[in-house]
Parts: sequence; structure tokens; C-alpha cells
Amino acid sequence: MARTPLADAADLSAAEVIHARFTALPAGVTVGEVRAWFGESSHRRMAFLADGDRYAGSIPREALDGVDDRRPAREIAHHGPTVAPEAPAREGYELAVLTDANRVPVVDSEGRLLGVVGVTEDRAAFCGTASRA
Repeated sequence: MARTPLADAADLSAAEVIHARFTALPAGVTVGEVRAWFGESSHRRMAFLADGDRYAGSIPREALDGVDDRRPAREIAHHGPTVAPEAPAREGYELAVLTDANRVPVVDSEGRLLGVVGVTEDRAAFCGTASRA
């Protein structure tokens, strides 16, 4: 997996360390569909919902416990925190590690979901490879 050590990201923005393997689910999915998506990979720790390209919320895996599969996932989704693409990568890191998932969505001022800042399990690096936008 490509990684960017924290020390190498001191002058990077959140947009420059976005996780390369980012998937958003349609905002209209059910809890059962999100549960099935999580079931496809043990590495998936947070689902992101999007209405077109607009951020619609985040759902950590554990939020599905005890929730009816037919319920609209949007009803249990959290709408933050998010990080702006121009924010320092370190801000993305600090928000990501507030969750067990070590993930935070990157959302621009128009509400578009641009990607995800992911932090490695050992919290020593970003999951994404540094790139200059």
C-alpha cells in the first residue's frame, strides 16, 4: 500500500494525501446495502454516502449494529467532521484519528465529496501517496 509518512506531509494539503482507493455509495442505499459493502472487505472501516458528487454523510462500520437492514442508510449517517481540500494535511490527520476508522472525508466549499484522508492503523502515515495538485 502506498503511504506518505507524517513527517513528509508537513507542507502538504489534505487534497494532496487523499486515499487512492476511495469509494462512495449512493445516498439512497439501505443499511443492508451498506452492511453488504462492508462485508466485501475487512479493510473497509467507514462508508461515505454521496448524492451525485455531493457529500451526504459517513457511516462507521459499528454504527450498523442493531439497525434494521431496510432502514435508509442516510438516516444514520453522520455529516461530519469533514476537512477542506486546502486545509493542511495535518488537520486531516487530526480529524481522522478521532474515529476508530482513521478516515475523514475531504469536502469542498460547494459540498462536493473529493476523497478521503486515510491514516494507517499505526497512525504513522497517510494511506495515500503524496501528490501535488
